[in-house]
Order: sequence, then C-alpha cells, then structure tokens
Amino acid sequence: MKDQGRSTRKRTGGRLKHASNKKRHQLGREPAETTVGETRVQYIDSRGNEKKVRALSTNVAQVADGDAVSEAEIENVVDNPSNVNYARRNIITKGAIIETSAGRARVSSRPGQTGQVNAVLID
Repeated sequence: MKDQGRSTRKRTGGRLKHASNKKRHQLGREPAETTVGETRVQYIDSRGNEKKVRALSTNVAQVADGDAVSEAEIENVVDNPSNVNYARRNIITKGAIIETSAGRARVSSRPGQTGQVNAVLID
C-alpha cells in the first residue's frame, strides 16, 4: 500500500521529524495496472457517495483525430514513460503510447480512475 501522508523532507531539503506513526486511513489503494485484453472493470466506492470505475483490462480505446473521435482496437503498448517495465507488460497508464487499429496514440485518460481509455493520435 502507498502511504499518502506528509512528505519526509522540508522545502529546503532537510529531513522532517515524524510527529506520529502512519495511520491506516492515510494509505492509498493498490494501482489498477490496466492491461490489454478482454474488458474487465471493478467498481470502487469513493468519497461523497460516488463510485470509481477501475479498468483492470481493456482492448478498446476512444481515439481522437482532430475533432473526429472513433473507437479503435488496442493492439499493444509501445512505450510507457511512467515505468519502463509497463510497456513490456502491456500496462496502460496516462501518457502511454499505444498501438491501435487507427495508428499510434497517446493515452490522455486515467484508465484506473475512469474505467476507459481515451487517446489522441500522434502519427
């Protein structure tokens, strides 16, 4: 689990002394790590009686080319700047370059938060 607490360093770069131990309510959730495959989603309760749709895997992307938006099949992940191993494992995150049936596209949505992949053609 990821700790969502305060930073361990000051603005000047010095270390902060801990005022208290880590608490359970400060923990985040495990990342969704959306993969390329048959569409699977998970619904998560969120703050304010809302729900988050977490895409566990998907093979469809909404690809924008100027003003036109079309649905395209995701073939694989070409590059992922957030983690060098994500491209090898076909994990889709925001900013990832994906190969689609419409061409190469950059992911502009957060599939682990919204449950869908929106992308913009870059070719």
